[in-house]
Amino acid sequence: MPVSEGLQAALLDSGARMLNLDPPRFARARAHESRTMTSASADSTTTHRFQAEVSQVLSLVINSLYSNKDVFLRELISNAADALDKLRFASIQQPALVPEGYAPKIRLVADEKAATLTIWDNGIGMSRQTLTQDLGTVARSGSKALLEELQQAQKQHDLKLIGQFGVGFYSGYLVADRIEVVSRAAGSDEAFRWSSDGQESFIVEPAGRDELGTSVILHLKKDQEDYAREWKLRELVTRYSDFISYPIELCISRRDKEGKEETRFEAVNQASALWMRPEKELSAEQYEEFYKHLTHDFEGPLGHTHFHVEGTQMFTGLLYLPKRPPFDLGNPELKHGVRLYVRRVFIMDNCEELLPKWLRFVRGVIDSDDLPLNVSRELLQDSVIVRTIKKQVIRRVLDLLAKIAGEREADYLDFWQKFGPVLKEGLHFDASYADKIAPLLRYESSAGADTVKGLTSLADYVKRMPQGQSKLYYALGPSKALLDSSPQLEALKKRGFEVLYMTHGIDQWAIEGLPEFDGKKLVDAMQEDTGDAAAETKSEAADADKAAAKDKTHPELAPLLARCKEVLSEQVSDVRASERLTDSPACLVIPKGGLPAHIERLIRSHQHDLPEQKRILELNPIHPLVLQMKAAQENAADSAQLTEWIELLYDQALLVEGSPLPDPGRFAKRLSALMQAASSGRA
Repeated sequence: MPVSEGLQAALLDSGARMLNLDPPRFARARAHESRTMTSASADSTTTHRFQAEVSQVLSLVINSLYSNKDVFLRELISNAADALDKLRFASIQQPALVPEGYAPKIRLVADEKAATLTIWDNGIGMSRQTLTQDLGTVARSGSKALLEELQQAQKQHDLKLIGQFGVGFYSGYLVADRIEVVSRAAGSDEAFRWSSDGQESFIVEPAGRDELGTSVILHLKKDQEDYAREWKLRELVTRYSDFISYPIELCISRRDKEGKEETRFEAVNQASALWMRPEKELSAEQYEEFYKHLTHDFEGPLGHTHFHVEGTQMFTGLLYLPKRPPFDLGNPELKHGVRLYVRRVFIMDNCEELLPKWLRFVRGVIDSDDLPLNVSRELLQDSVIVRTIKKQVIRRVLDLLAKIAGEREADYLDFWQKFGPVLKEGLHFDASYADKIAPLLRYESSAGADTVKGLTSLADYVKRMPQGQSKLYYALGPSKALLDSSPQLEALKKRGFEVLYMTHGIDQWAIEGLPEFDGKKLVDAMQEDTGDAAAETKSEAADADKAAAKDKTHPELAPLLARCKEVLSEQVSDVRASERLTDSPACLVIPKGGLPAHIERLIRSHQHDLPEQKRILELNPIHPLVLQMKAAQENAADSAQLTEWIELLYDQALLVEGSPLPDPGRFAKRLSALMQAASSGRA
């Protein structure tokens, strides 16, 4: 009975598509498989070239990117376990896929004389098309982007980066100079062989196999023949794959008392779901190896949380935080989610219904006792049980992050630099978790030396607040350097008020989900109304500031302000006297509800239409340049020179905020003319 198209689609969708032998791996130990070719004609043997980039990727994988050859066995056993998982899931809907008396297992068959090692499973198997597509395409992608990432990893000697790309099957070439894959897909009577030396091409041809599943046959290199020895294989399974929830059986040959050779299969792993075992029975090494099995990452995790929830609903979870992000983490459409089991039966990979997109870097397993075995994605989306589990998953992850931040600050800051922008998405998409996300936020700051590695938490900001400050100030901009010199922040800095620098694109929307922290309002220092910062200081200092700001309208500047509005009517919405400037003559501020200039440019660069937003020009009423312009306006209100100065001042304000000038050539001419006039004493 063939697998239905709908079920095939479900299987492909549920798989992590780690190329490894993706839907799964198939075949049978060479000692137990029929090598008889089918009656198909010899013309059915086909030779294929690898994609252009694939051969280069293979070269990198084989020669550069694996530092420990032992991991090949873990990768191939993990592939076999994936195949068994997927067959169990498929058989829920199509029981006929599994033959009577079926017992899932993985077998290792070594032949020291022939120098071969076979990794056999009776999982879901692969069709001819799947063998051709999946094993001819690294990580289901021959893209140049992947190749560039791998080449960069090689330059940086980043041997662990490879775990992100799902090329575990090809690790077999670390120890083998030729690999054969014999596979028979579930529901099919046909078997096929894929073979290649890992160079430029591969062959796919009909083969014989008694059972469904896959055999990966490694023809070992002369200097790697230890991998065909029983003691070596037993050691590697115990070290790397002891937690696999299917029996891993090693083919053992012994001579009896009469000298006859006997062959049997002996289980060499515990074959129990690691997440179901008590935490006290598990070592740090076992947790790490399970993470590597689950993710195909070659570096251990940053941390994990293992929990059992009992009550009205029962489920178990084991969640991990990786140390390194995948190369496409910034893509919100990236497949994400944890692996879902129901009563130890694998249901699906990447169960995104259990994990929000803003935690898409989390990996792990959830095993529910309450969900039905035939659960679908549609049912998951409308399930009270799933919503309860999701809340627990989010809470456990945030608690784990808080624990790492409190106990291992350096590790947490490293995590934040890589994953912080994604975590901040939670403020925008799930503001109900703002109270738990807020303590995890880290920003650059005007405090400089008082921060840790240039970053500060909101709690540390509050501790440093001077007496009388009641608000937290932040500024949005493209870089710390630009914000550090921003004229909009001059008055705040002069009063000793720290400013948080938010320089990532997501910050504009994330911060909207955090109106206050620790009872203190967060205020955008770049907006037109930041509140009266002067009024936040106490006693004599407050009185002095209030006196200086007694008449904020500055009526003496009214004619100049009116002239500026007339000249810049197409560029700005208003011109005002400023209370925020102390050293600079002018600045542009954002009207209420407006976007920072760099965010506007970012959105428009993605070809999104935005209505024109005019900012507000503020002039420093006590700056010498503004006072000279005031005098010039009084002497000759309509002079061309004053118009030039006003336009030059506006261009200067654009440059200071990091915006491009509308006419750089005209700006240069104005500046040259001004310098010539100054040098001749006519300025």
